Amino acid sequence: MRREGWAANHKRILRLMRTDNLLCLRRRAFVPATTDSRHRWRVVPNLTRGIQLTGLDQLWVADLTYVRLELEFVYLAVVLDAFSRRVIGWALDRTLEDTLTVSALGMALQQRHPKPGLIHHSDRGVQYASTDYTGLLGRHGIRISMSRRGNPYDNAKAESFIKTLKYEEVYRQEYRDLAEARVSIGRFLERTYNQKRLHSALGYRPPEEFESCLPEPTARARASA
Repeated sequence: MRREGWAANHKRILRLMRTDNLLCLRRRAFVPATTDSRHRWRVVPNLTRGIQLTGLDQLWVADLTYVRLELEFVYLAVVLDAFSRRVIGWALDRTLEDTLTVSALGMALQQRHPKPGLIHHSDRGVQYASTDYTGLLGRHGIRISMSRRGNPYDNAKAESFIKTLKYEEVYRQEYRDLAEARVSIGRFLERTYNQKRLHSALGYRPPEEFESCLPEPTARARASA
């Protein structure tokens, strides 16, 4: 409404949406465990506390979640640019091995080609602490950051995205198989979330539009703590 030049009180909008039954239904569901932080790999400190982002490719955040199919669960790994909230890498498969997260990271690296110094933040899960994953980050000069134990706020941007994905895509669908889920979720990530979904933190613009409006020095500026 703001983009169209309308001014309206949020309480009135909420009342009208409730009257017309336009509020989404939040449902609880069984949640398979996706994070196993009890492993032999090295855990690194959180480097994101107090960071002030001023451009793209300063901080990437990563997370993974489950997706329920008709007869099984599959798993989705995502990588987002924390400045623009854009999904820059993702992978969906049956495995929880680090091949899933490595695939999502590979897509992000192919799309962005970041300069050394970028921070990659995730939880302490084995998929992000493994030699293959950290080695790929290291070969690209990317600094590794991990959340503190039992603190979901350390990766709040990724957690918020996962919630949006579940309520606006996954819970609205009944995927028959992996192929159908991959097509539908890919469409949501690339066409709906990146290109159309408005974010208040981005001035009520979708991530791709927000990025396209950035001047080049701002788009590639380094982060300052």
